[in-house]
Amino acid sequence: MPIQIIVEKCTGCTLCVKVCPFDAIRIMDKKAVINLDKCNLCGACVPACKFKAVLLEKTPLKCDLPDIKDYKGIWVFIEQKKGKVQSVAYELLGKSQELAKKLGCQVSGVLIGNGLDDQLDELIWHGADNIYLVEAPEIAEFQDEPYTNILVELIKKHKPEIVLCGATSIGRSLISRVAVNIKAGLTADCTGLDIDPDKKILLQTRPAFGGNIMATIISPNYRPQMATVRHKVMQPMAPDKHRKGKIIKESFDASLYFSRTKLLDIIEEIESLVNLAEADIIVSGGRGMGNAENFKILEELAHVLGAAVGSSRAAVDAGWMPYSHQVGQTGRTVSPKIYIACGISGQIQHLVGMQSSKIIVAINKDPEAPIFKVATYGIVGDLFQVVPALTKRFKEVLRK
Repeated sequence: MPIQIIVEKCTGCTLCVKVCPFDAIRIMDKKAVINLDKCNLCGACVPACKFKAVLLEKTPLKCDLPDIKDYKGIWVFIEQKKGKVQSVAYELLGKSQELAKKLGCQVSGVLIGNGLDDQLDELIWHGADNIYLVEAPEIAEFQDEPYTNILVELIKKHKPEIVLCGATSIGRSLISRVAVNIKAGLTADCTGLDIDPDKKILLQTRPAFGGNIMATIISPNYRPQMATVRHKVMQPMAPDKHRKGKIIKESFDASLYFSRTKLLDIIEEIESLVNLAEADIIVSGGRGMGNAENFKILEELAHVLGAAVGSSRAAVDAGWMPYSHQVGQTGRTVSPKIYIACGISGQIQHLVGMQSSKIIVAINKDPEAPIFKVATYGIVGDLFQVVPALTKRFKEVLRK
């Protein structure tokens, strides 16, 4: 047994009982007894025993590390919906080109669907050196099983060094399944990517502990290194229509495209104003709005500016706004030209989702609110007076 009590030394003092976090130790007949069904070999009892009556033998895990020298290149999963490539793919291609320069490798996109030829040039112009194209009528739209099967087979065949994917609902669903199948690590919701100049490995940065710290995660011993990246965190490269790329068409047995589920339809969310993720201007409200009814004054300002309406988590949790409008660590990451924060204190969890905005305008009656530390312009005042005044003034100016 890996852990045992040396009966001759045990005095039944109960010190080990008190420190066991799993309630796995009992005193019976004045001797400690360990319940192996509960014990997880944490070792907390060993230093607690003054009589050295607990013996723990931990056998180091042995595993064969894979040969990673043959893995080369950066891959980006190109997310498409109804035949249209999603903008997060262009953002990842742009960032991948930066990383590729430090690694001396090429950037490849993986595009799965059907009838996607009209999308290929745009992907090459935005940074793809190669495009692995898999087309079939039955995989025209995303489904977990066939897309996972395809990507796993492509990775096994071509051995990319890095695989990146958008941290979208599709990306999160797909790439975790792929990572499990190929026994690779995966860092989710990254907000920063870089290359270690000495070890030439991927540095994956993401918020941790509720957004209170930024953790950099590495995967030095396994390939590919995999990460999902939040939408609107990276900037796409300017399209270069002189770029040339290679199209590599792949096909597989039809059995690989089988899915136990059937896609009935894709219904787009009906938004009253502008899509939050794509908006150039966002007017966002937080706990300071007071109630759901008060969001109407933000909608009026947004209508005048042609903007989208966002919210903090506090407003969503209170039921004032739907989750699809939430900006922050547990919501959407946005990077508009102008972000107007109304009644938002500016906790780190919210800042993670919007601090890359070009211009941040903060409206809050508390001059000490953290939002003012990141704001380009700050207005200390009652938002119920300031916002209607801004709406009125913008109407006058934009009418001219």
